[in-house]
This record gives sequence, structure tokens and C-alpha cells, in this order.
Amino acid sequence: MAKVKVLFVCLGNICRSPLAEGIFRQQVAERGLSNSFEIDSCGTAAYHIGNHPDQRSVANAAKNGVHYDHFARQLSASDFDDFDYILPMDDSNMRNSISIAPVGFKAEVMKMRYFDSSEKNSDVPDPYYGGEDGFQNVFEILDRSVSSFLDYLIEKHRIN
Repeated sequence: MAKVKVLFVCLGNICRSPLAEGIFRQQVAERGLSNSFEIDSCGTAAYHIGNHPDQRSVANAAKNGVHYDHFARQLSASDFDDFDYILPMDDSNMRNSISIAPVGFKAEVMKMRYFDSSEKNSDVPDPYYGGEDGFQNVFEILDRSVSSFLDYLIEKHRIN
């Protein structure tokens, strides 16, 4: 069975999308499904290419039992054919993502919070300019959303 390829997208790829990637990787591993997925994250902007994630986001994730690392990269047109699912964190990054998508791309593109049972289809807020409470809020949003998304993929692709 081919791996399901998932790409999480935010603006700079140092807060929200690498955190979503880290949470998703952990949840996939906890269910024993690591061999069924290819997982990555990126940003629509080039601000932080090659940088590690924001240390506040990494620290908050660790406090919540999730450990991850990543090097920021920018979304490219080829990602729309390389990945099965592209999940932007908000409306702005959804628009920016779609604006570079090639004609006839294969990926399904949907907002991360489409899978949030609390506020379906809202934006995942950017915690970059806020405090610890913002990072915790984003962690909780992504934890819920990623879990629901994983359930969706398991059912849709009959992964066991």
C-alpha cells in the first residue's frame, strides 16, 4: 500500500505547521501506523527557510509530551503533486497556497480546522506575537484537529 502523504502549511513554518507535523507524527506512531504515512510541513513565505521551529512552540509541545524538530522550508508548486493532502492553518495561507498550485494538481487542500470538532473551519491562530497561553491554545487546537484528521484518513484509506 502506498503511503498517504500529508503536508501542513502555515506562514513561516516555525510555529503552527511544524507543530501540527510533530503532533501528527506522534499520533501516527502511537497508533503503530508510521509506515503508512509520509509527513512534512512548510510555509508560504520564505522568512525562515532553513531555521528550526520557534523555541516557544518546541517548549510548549515538550510540556505537552510532543517532541519534534524540523527545518523550515517554503511551499512549492511541486508539493501539490507530491502530497495527497495539504492543510493550511488559516484562510490567508489557504489563498497563498492555492495561488501557486499548478493546473490539475492532485492534492486535496483543506484548512486544518476543517477537522476541529470545536470550531470547524476556523483559523488556527498564529501564536508568534503572543505569550505562552497562545502557544498552549494552538497546541490544543492542533491536537484535536490532527486527531480527527487522522481518524478521517484511517477510515478513508482503510489503514490498519
